[in-house]
Amino acid sequence: MTDLKRRLLDRIGEDLAAIESALAQNLTPYLDLVSETARYILFSGGKRLRPLLMVLSARLCGYSGKKDKKFSTIFEYLHAATLLHDDLVDGAAVRRGKPVAHSVYGNETAVLVGDFLLARSLSIAAETGLLEVIQAIALITENMSQGEIEQLSKKGSLSLTEADYLQIIENKTAGLIRGACRVGGLVAGASKTQVRRLSDFGYRLGIAFQMADDLLDYVADSRLLGKEVGADLREGKLTLPVIHALSQAEPADRDRMVEIIQGKHFDPADFSDLVRLLDHYGGIAYTREKASGFVGSAKEALSGFEPSTTKKTLMMIADYALARQY
Repeated sequence: MTDLKRRLLDRIGEDLAAIESALAQNLTPYLDLVSETARYILFSGGKRLRPLLMVLSARLCGYSGKKDKKFSTIFEYLHAATLLHDDLVDGAAVRRGKPVAHSVYGNETAVLVGDFLLARSLSIAAETGLLEVIQAIALITENMSQGEIEQLSKKGSLSLTEADYLQIIENKTAGLIRGACRVGGLVAGASKTQVRRLSDFGYRLGIAFQMADDLLDYVADSRLLGKEVGADLREGKLTLPVIHALSQAEPADRDRMVEIIQGKHFDPADFSDLVRLLDHYGGIAYTREKASGFVGSAKEALSGFEPSTTKKTLMMIADYALARQY
């Protein structure tokens, strides 16, 4: 465990425990199969980043109520719903070190439990009594669906550009993280300026988080990562390290990279060769640099808030988004 992670956990341990409890208490399906499937995806080791960000954002804006943990479940239920659907669409085999839910419970059950979790998130959003919160969750859901469709339509495409990539991760990842921060401000009754700053923080953090996550597919230990290294590539997902390296490579090396990418059934030696080429042509360094820039701008978005323990914690989360190893 890194020193940053240890210090961060010391700060957020109580909040994470309360969020974990709220996730269990507010699930409330009446069918045992729905409960079992939902719990399989919900309690398999998620980081709880999104609900945590909502809780901290509300606290930063002076929230003094008792429902922040309940409201935060909106974002974990919605996130879990997308994982159930995405794993099925992508043909994934492993999630967080375990067999994916649809391989255990069947495709139909996984899809319908995902639908249940989405509906549950909207029901809890309605309990806030704030139209802006309901609108935010609805828009996030629309954009995430479109992001997944866009990614699917461009699956395996070597013509995918950095701009295309950014649009996809904005819809699929950054939008939900931005929404968590925004809703934290809304339930706290924050000013429009504060809500905008939190939204900016969440968006930039979300972009950095996804870029760092995409890097892990090429640099992480699969035992820590919880999925097979190279999984994104096997699923036809071209991410920024590959996109940038392809744009910089000499013809012969580009042909070799394309051969590996399009083969999909590459062996460890092929994958190692690809990682070597990604490193040689700057794909890994470029992605890390871009992610670092978004972390810096995320922290800058919080500059309008007074110094506090909560603000410092959010800053540390931004740093950890880049420094994490899994």
